[in-house]
Amino acid sequence: MPLALALSAALTLALSSPAQAHGEDVLAPGLTVSTTVTGEGTGHNSWTITTQVPGGSSPDPDAPPSALGSREHADALVTALRGKGFAARAEEVDWPAFADTPRGPLGWRVRVGSFADRAQAAATASAMTAHGFTGAVEWTGQDGPEARGPQRVRVAVVDPRRFRGDVVASHGESVAGRRTTSALAAAAGALVGTNGGFFVIDPRDGIPGEPAGIGVYQGLLQSEATSGRPALLLGDRPSIGVPRTSLTIGGREVDGVNRKPGLVRNCGEPGDVPTDRPLHDTTCTHADELVLFTPQLGTPTPAGDGVEAVLDARDVVTAVRPAGGDVPAGGHTVQGIGAAATWLTGHARPGTKLPVTTRMFEAGHPVHPAGVVNGGPWLVRDGRIAVDAASDGIVHPGDPSFVYGWGVKRNPRTMVGLDRRGRLLVVTADGRQPGFAEGLSLIEGAKLMARLGAVTAINLDGGGSTAMAIDGKLVSSPSDATGERPVGDALLVLPRR
Repeated sequence: MPLALALSAALTLALSSPAQAHGEDVLAPGLTVSTTVTGEGTGHNSWTITTQVPGGSSPDPDAPPSALGSREHADALVTALRGKGFAARAEEVDWPAFADTPRGPLGWRVRVGSFADRAQAAATASAMTAHGFTGAVEWTGQDGPEARGPQRVRVAVVDPRRFRGDVVASHGESVAGRRTTSALAAAAGALVGTNGGFFVIDPRDGIPGEPAGIGVYQGLLQSEATSGRPALLLGDRPSIGVPRTSLTIGGREVDGVNRKPGLVRNCGEPGDVPTDRPLHDTTCTHADELVLFTPQLGTPTPAGDGVEAVLDARDVVTAVRPAGGDVPAGGHTVQGIGAAATWLTGHARPGTKLPVTTRMFEAGHPVHPAGVVNGGPWLVRDGRIAVDAASDGIVHPGDPSFVYGWGVKRNPRTMVGLDRRGRLLVVTADGRQPGFAEGLSLIEGAKLMARLGAVTAINLDGGGSTAMAIDGKLVSSPSDATGERPVGDALLVLPRR
């Protein structure tokens, strides 16, 4: 069966939504891109207003409001809204079929009205605000029980037995800074490009553009692994696993690479506060750290507390300075804060050699991939849907609204998987565009990858980051109002050189 038809059938089965159009482009031997538009239109959806539930899921009535709350808090809010003449209702939101979470209610949301157009909903939301209620206008197609569409999905399939080019990870000219997927693809002459892994956006969370998790480009480690989170490993044969990184300088463990000491985006390292487990979209802190910087950072190292040692290409200390400055070509710098700064001051003396070692392991074995793109959570393992949202940090303890918005509701998605023939499946789904593309929940994304034949698959960065470019030109429809979002790195399929 041609891939386009297989995709159409997979979407119909995974999303209970018949295909309206599909097509397939052969970009090179062993490289195809299929596009399918599916769905029944928008007649089964409407605009509504979702209110913030006072107290959320906490028994403390003074807890901050959230999108989901307890049954008692939701019922009390419904009573208050109806008392002001608003047609409010409480809706139970159940836990999805994640592999590591309970069953039953995740929480209750409170909604007001059902409107044919957004303007009507906005007018009611303004009236609610005048009465002291907080509400957001939303489209029910992005969180209803069935994904009836419309959906716009693209699948690039790379067959390593036939394709003679390369699949690489690229951060562009430097690790720091952000660039659009189409710009990264065009600069590299890529046949296909999609956005890659999670990355830092806000300077308060670190260095914008740095990977928020592992990042390897041209065989060089540029960002450390987040403990327990999966990644796509690239080389002669792509694979998906859970890499672990180990770095030392002068025999002492190094905590991070190319990030601001003390700030750990997505957490997941020993000693992190408030948790040493992965916690997505959260910046943990660490008071005592050594962080290594490489020339590929592409910007001066961050200024701040602590001390910084400058090493040449032979790992010999050439200077010790306050934190902040250039990284020498071919060398490194290393910053220390807290107790690590004390250690660095005592050991990094000009003329002293402090050997730098960088190692990576997967399933307990040393690996040397040409590229690595971070991701999470798992979607498919051993051919079965297995979304590990809790252990991956998508579930925030005490805050059901985070997993509700990130994983239960439909969003644009970028996903990668491998089928039994070893083919790499790179999938993007547009979303957050009522009447054009709804997006996928995590479970719907997992179902789609399984129906496409993936025996292993993971989620990559998504939302406003999701993008696909062909021959350097954007072909997907990003959801950000400002257009295509600049990202930290991209997954690129390059022609044979």
